[in-house]
Amino acid sequence: MSVPYETAAYEPAESPESPEEHLARLLGRALNSFELPDETIRQLDCALAHDSSLHSAHYSSGLHRATYRHTWLLVDGSAVTLWELVHNTVPGNDTQHEVYIDEEELRAATARLPLPPDAPDFELPTVVELAAFPEPRHAYTPDDSADHARRLLRRAENPDHPGDEIATLLLRTAFAHEITQAFGRPNRPRRGSRPGLSFSLYEHAFLLTDGQEISLWEVEHTATPDGRHMCEVYTTEDAARDAMERRAGLLG
Repeated sequence: MSVPYETAAYEPAESPESPEEHLARLLGRALNSFELPDETIRQLDCALAHDSSLHSAHYSSGLHRATYRHTWLLVDGSAVTLWELVHNTVPGNDTQHEVYIDEEELRAATARLPLPPDAPDFELPTVVELAAFPEPRHAYTPDDSADHARRLLRRAENPDHPGDEIATLLLRTAFAHEITQAFGRPNRPRRGSRPGLSFSLYEHAFLLTDGQEISLWEVEHTATPDGRHMCEVYTTEDAARDAMERRAGLLG
């Protein structure tokens, strides 16, 4: 007796998941997730998007087996796929989840299941539709970017530095960054200002795991009463340059 597909024990997420959340949910339910190579997990930790689809199904006499294809888009434009096997062929008919890195492993695992060879089976064409992401504006380097954001925000001395919301976002999801010195619209010390007064402006661009890009603007200057080096951090370039002009004016 065939079992309607709707009874298969696979519940998609009710709301959109991030690539990290989807991976964590998949690995959390798979009995053999510990067998996946560490390199594969590290690659997926930096994924920008993901897609899941039913690949095939097999039903007979109260037993079922379904396979799902899970694909992640990486920051370098490549894709990584994991194959999930879901079945209830163990004693007690409890639903089991297994995950494999290629179709050959999946087929070997499927062949071991105690399903009759004449059970109805169907296979769907593979269609992977990953959300389109714009080309990043910067040449990012995957690194300990969350720690870089932490150190940058820690040395900011201006009262209007980025708030907790931006700090939390960067500390949790930044995985690549780039630092560049910003030029243009020069801020020269005014006539009569203290000798040795200097200003530098840097853009700290961060790439987040969902593809979002966030920049923080760092002003380094010596426009302090005692000539001490000072660091200020702003969320926009205009705010940073306005701060440079105010500092230069105070000592002009």
